[in-house]
Amino acid sequence: MSEQVLAIDIGGTKIALALVADDGTVQAETVRPTVRSPDPEAVFAPAADGIRELVAGPAFRAGGRLRVGVGSAGPIDAPAGTVSPVNIAAWRGFPVAERVTTVLEASTGTTPTVGLAGDGHCFALGEHWLGAARDVDTMVGLVLSTGVGGGAVLDNKLFAGRTGNAVHLGHISVNAWGPRCVCGCHGCTEMYARGPALVAAARESGWTGGADAQALTADARAGHPIALDVIDRGMRALAAGIASTATQLDVSVFVLGGGVAKAGEVIFGPLRRHLADFAVLDYVADLEIRPAVLENAGLLGAAALGFSLT
Repeated sequence: MSEQVLAIDIGGTKIALALVADDGTVQAETVRPTVRSPDPEAVFAPAADGIRELVAGPAFRAGGRLRVGVGSAGPIDAPAGTVSPVNIAAWRGFPVAERVTTVLEASTGTTPTVGLAGDGHCFALGEHWLGAARDVDTMVGLVLSTGVGGGAVLDNKLFAGRTGNAVHLGHISVNAWGPRCVCGCHGCTEMYARGPALVAAARESGWTGGADAQALTADARAGHPIALDVIDRGMRALAAGIASTATQLDVSVFVLGGGVAKAGEVIFGPLRRHLADFAVLDYVADLEIRPAVLENAGLLGAAALGFSLT
């Protein structure tokens, strides 16, 4: 009989929960909204309800070992089991692993083993396990959306770092003389390549299109010169960040996903072109940028995290 884990993917707008088999089959799933509240327990309450729903349902296998993988927007403190997502204001040092444990103990009578990782790490784990990088041992997963997140799988094992925040590619400086980022650093990749940054730069250049990066990339596909120029500059910054990461980790496969990346060749084309200016050392000259293929990489990555727990 296959093994099963509980996977939880916590984002700024929704919390997805699933029971997942060791072949990646989602056996039961539920989604809850991420509540906007100053009360941290009120934000967690829908997740607790989702956990109780899944373990009370017919797909749950009671009586055996209970492993849980939790992926969350960060920063996180994996050893402490706490999260401080920038997009969930009420959670600062929130003990999510402890709360999940409490709910499961009360619902099942079993004390679970809970693993916690950042959402970029879970994205990488999911694409490595079942997605675009399932044919390689080592890769970096990169999420290009409202932010720029990332995670690395090295020799088939997540590289989490000391606190669980390794390979935060969005906050690699690609311009030491650039403006100060919200993180406190100067010229971070995220300041140039994330969706809202692309839109803001386009506005400053006179673009009068829609309200978001989806509209901007649509205009770029239609040949709008401002949209094309802004995306080109943003992807040059991202290429610098990717090349820096590849140089440090000696990794040749990057999988790119997220809302902005879904725009396709209008993003991938300039990104690959600019990589030639930065990935110049012999061991990084053959970098491969692959589009993500999973719609639920974060959730499946949280499941992979659960299966890795000893």
